[in-house]
Amino acid sequence: MNRPDLDKEGLRRKYLEERNKRLRPDGNQQYLELKEGFAHYLDDPYLPVTPREAKTDHVSFAFIGGGFAGLATAARLVEAGITDVRIIDKGGDFGGTWYWNRYPGAQCDTASMVYMPLLEETGHMPTEKYAHAPEILAHCQRIGRHYGLYDNALLHTQVRALSWDETRSRWLIETHRGDAFTAQHIGLGTGPLHVPKLPGIPGIESFLGHAFHTSRWDYGYTGGDPSGAPLDKLAGKRVAIIGTGATSVQCVPHLARACEALYVFQRTPSSVDARHNAPIDPEWFAGIATPGWQQRWLENFTANQAGGNAEVDLVQDGWTDLAGRIRAQISKLAPAERSVPNMLAAYEEADFEKMTEIRARTDAIVQDRDTADKLKAWYRQLCKRPCFHDAYLQAFNHPAVHLVDTEGRGVERITATGVVVAGRTFPVDCIIYASGFEVGTPLQRRAGFDLIGQGGRRLSEHWAQGMRSQHGIHVHGFPNAFFVQPTQGANLISNVPHNLTEAATTIATVVAHARDKGFAAVEVTEAAENAWVELLRSSPGRMTSSPDCTPGYYNNEGQDPGPAARLNVGYPAGATAYFKYLAEWRRSGRFDGLAFR
Repeated sequence: MNRPDLDKEGLRRKYLEERNKRLRPDGNQQYLELKEGFAHYLDDPYLPVTPREAKTDHVSFAFIGGGFAGLATAARLVEAGITDVRIIDKGGDFGGTWYWNRYPGAQCDTASMVYMPLLEETGHMPTEKYAHAPEILAHCQRIGRHYGLYDNALLHTQVRALSWDETRSRWLIETHRGDAFTAQHIGLGTGPLHVPKLPGIPGIESFLGHAFHTSRWDYGYTGGDPSGAPLDKLAGKRVAIIGTGATSVQCVPHLARACEALYVFQRTPSSVDARHNAPIDPEWFAGIATPGWQQRWLENFTANQAGGNAEVDLVQDGWTDLAGRIRAQISKLAPAERSVPNMLAAYEEADFEKMTEIRARTDAIVQDRDTADKLKAWYRQLCKRPCFHDAYLQAFNHPAVHLVDTEGRGVERITATGVVVAGRTFPVDCIIYASGFEVGTPLQRRAGFDLIGQGGRRLSEHWAQGMRSQHGIHVHGFPNAFFVQPTQGANLISNVPHNLTEAATTIATVVAHARDKGFAAVEVTEAAENAWVELLRSSPGRMTSSPDCTPGYYNNEGQDPGPAARLNVGYPAGATAYFKYLAEWRRSGRFDGLAFR
């Protein structure tokens, strides 16, 4: 419904004012790369490295990354009869981001039924609507066991070089542990959430207390465990947490109950809507878990959230709520009035209403008026990663919790004994960095290697003017190499695993076809890649990358990412249309755009 009481011009001014407070000329350069004096932040606190002999053998398929992308692709390959699949990961087990992120309260922000892949294949029922990290990690391990992926895996292993051998139509893979083996096909699913970053705060190296990043949570110091046991060793401790994004939203309630004093240092507040988490009823689940149930749920969520025509909403969460509001506003426009400007205005109207409700929720929960005001997010909901939680705002009613709002400027400096904001020092015993992961940095920096394809051409060269692919999966000049990620495909950010599982099915279908027909190599043609890129150029993009948003990793910290970022988009007709198109592309058996040899 229209809200005549909304001061739209006032909201636009407020959004712009808050955005401008946070703009900084250094963009992504404000963060520290974890090397040299900060390299210890990358150590694995969970599992010791197991000695092993270097590998010099050959496999049919090697996948770099042991998270959902690698597990889903390997599973589909095994189902297609390609069983000598090797997953390589720097972690000590499968799980990807869920191997590293074991901080208290960690859980998925998209409903388990659509977020956790291969539930139907492995026979697992999520225990709650939003599963916690230990269950998601256990599910990753379940997939590994179910498909027999452990025996051939190389864990605690980092790839250092990948190069194409044209004479033998295979890839040479070299690692930091002396491995030098070959694979006929490779897959890359390194993802954006595995290289932690630190804020470049002056004096950060001078702190003499205890410090760690949330993706390397130190339970030896805090006590407790990932399953939610109390952080009993923090009794009597003064703790600082720097960052108020999704990670902080989840772990602050646990810290609030444990510390003598918890200082939450905030540069930009998160949008925190209700989560309404609840256990999943086994009887209800048995009723809906008929053959094909998870694919139906995936398609329904995507249709509700990203431009489909679903008549019902199976998931019913914050993502589908906002999308439903936008569709309702657009539906009020007469067909002749559905121009791009009018539809964008309808989008803005729906978002203003939603964010006004979220800010009102803050007022209703947080007892101190000044604190409540500082916790309000003044931007469109999808400008930053939306958060959903039923205990974060409530934590600021606890007497031990102190919000230190920096008015968009961030922490001024760190000393040997504390954190300084606006000239005031907060003495602390421990600093926890909830500062996220590298997203806008070059792919080769995050991955640790630069793919070398035909004729010695590097992937960084091929993508110097922006990513180029067909479907976000196949790249010309890099035969038998497959990319598993959302960009230039569906680009469905609200549920990334759906992108990954569709790519996995596609890859397994292509590789099986090459095997059955006796082809040694498959590659997208230059013409097909060019045609796909031109199609992508007609995409309207997505609001989350807008420079008008408050700075964050969604929009390159508010800085112009350059013309190359214009290709960081998805299928112009939307995610639902893309998944339908890709399924038909697979089923046709023609594999248009690919050349087999």
